[in-house]
Amino acid sequence: MIEKTLYELSSPGRVGVQFPDVDVPLSKLPDNFLRDDLPLPELSEIDVIRHYTHLSHLNYCLDEGFYPLGSCTMKYNPRVNEAMARLPGFAGAHPLQPVESIQGSLVVMYNLQEMLKEISGFDGITLQPAAGAQGEFVGVMIIRAYHLSRGDVKRKKMLIPDSAHGTNPASSAMIGYEVASIPTDRRGNVDLGALRAACDDTVAGIMITNPNTLGLFDENIVDVINIVHQAGGLVYGDGANMNALLGIVRPADLGIDVMHFNLHKTFSTPHGGGGPGSGPVGVNQKLVDFLPGPIVDVIEEGDDEMPPLYGFVQPKKSIGRVKAFHGHFGMHVRAFTYISMNGAEGLRTVAEMAVLNANYLLAKLKGTYKLPYDRICMHEFVLEGNFKDVPDVHALDIAKRLMDYNFHPPTNYFPLIVHEALMIEPTETESKQNIDAFADAMLNIAREAHESPELLQTAPHNTPIRRLDEVKAAKDLVLCCWLPEKAE
Repeated sequence: MIEKTLYELSSPGRVGVQFPDVDVPLSKLPDNFLRDDLPLPELSEIDVIRHYTHLSHLNYCLDEGFYPLGSCTMKYNPRVNEAMARLPGFAGAHPLQPVESIQGSLVVMYNLQEMLKEISGFDGITLQPAAGAQGEFVGVMIIRAYHLSRGDVKRKKMLIPDSAHGTNPASSAMIGYEVASIPTDRRGNVDLGALRAACDDTVAGIMITNPNTLGLFDENIVDVINIVHQAGGLVYGDGANMNALLGIVRPADLGIDVMHFNLHKTFSTPHGGGGPGSGPVGVNQKLVDFLPGPIVDVIEEGDDEMPPLYGFVQPKKSIGRVKAFHGHFGMHVRAFTYISMNGAEGLRTVAEMAVLNANYLLAKLKGTYKLPYDRICMHEFVLEGNFKDVPDVHALDIAKRLMDYNFHPPTNYFPLIVHEALMIEPTETESKQNIDAFADAMLNIAREAHESPELLQTAPHNTPIRRLDEVKAAKDLVLCCWLPEKAE
């Protein structure tokens, strides 16, 4: 059933808002700014409130239930983060204010940079990139700038394992690099033989996700890095899965040259709804001068009477600005709050619980669902969402049936190297009770697939809208289901 639109609820003469008296002199508006008629619905305030409140209840959200999207890390965002980001001194600051008037904001940014350095082992950090995907793009730009600065112009190839994040090839291609795919071996690692064969003097680097999209820590990661370095390439680490490594492994210590962080995945800033995201980039010493700027730093040392003065500095060989102003500052405040409240010990616990929860859930499901790479996982794992004896039931059917059990489906059909992939990430913020309930639903669905496959094939049954033709919906957008008569 499609709910009535605001236009259909409209009744002439109803008013839902009262504007305050004008407190500035009236002036004549330009004629081309005016129109004779504006067909907006006429509603009372309560009509509008009820309409949008009802629509919000049709949305599934993390505050309502378990959201096991593999790779996306949809974990709980502590409310204290929101309270800090809304403090007037932060929320009301303007990026063009003199640095003397925003020292508190700059202290937060500087300390967040230092925290990310300590967590990752890198020597330099930029907070500017607006999201993880832009962080990837920035990292590849830095790699290109490094090679060009040395006159090494023949390096045109970026190696990307087929277990990497899907945005990695796009980031490389947008820079102008040729993309070469490296296969996965039978253990779920980068195939070292294929990597060696691909490494020549045209290789700019490799973009590797570790843990990878199979949820596995590459057992040969040091060998992978050494092979690429010996060929003269640099190593880009996709840091989207850093939440499995906090306090356990520092990527720079492995030899990774450049990496982005997803603040929304690892450090609990909001994720989804179009953003805003945040994708800081860390680099080792030889790449520090290429970071996008400006970057927050101490511009005047303090003493016993005066604190240091923070301001902005530009790296010597910077690739330039990649985002208006200084990135998404509200996300910086949230991440700074999260890291500060957890501390070193707490961050390690975050990673340990993320890994524990994933392996607990995997142990409950892997006897029923096929596990293509049977190893201890990190923060997530990938199952095959089909059954040999019920070939007409697919991963999409399982995902749709989960909605009838009031669970958001996991990621479907990614990574592409797993047939009928179901990519599941419970995160560290879910309780054993919630994980058990999800496992029970998955086990029930497996039983239903064998006893009543049509239940899955026609699911969901209990949602406001039934199964859509998702391909048609993406290609044939219907953005308004009702228009007033004059516009029809």
